[in-house]
Amino acid sequence: MTETELQKKIIENLNNSDCKVWRANAGKLRVGRRTVQLLPKGFPDVFGVRLSDGKFVAIEIKKPFGKLSDEQIEFAKWAQENKIVYGVARSVDDALKIIEE
Repeated sequence: MTETELQKKIIENLNNSDCKVWRANAGKLRVGRRTVQLLPKGFPDVFGVRLSDGKFVAIEIKKPFGKLSDEQIEFAKWAQENKIVYGVARSVDDALKIIEE
């Protein structure tokens, strides 16, 4: 399964549980001669809200041996400091466990 396929399954499962989440588009996008800045580098692949308590949810999706970039590590530290529901998911089960914490 590709990371994109896993991401779709995770979003579907989270939206059928206690969350409302979306796919995040980070980086830059070229539109004609213009460059549009999307979300910053390091922003997680999936974000949203846990409905039971309104907490912000951010999940980075990685393949089994995928590593976090420096920017993703910085976001993870920031998330922990700010009590955000955050984690790295390598499966749908991982993502569901993250939102249960």
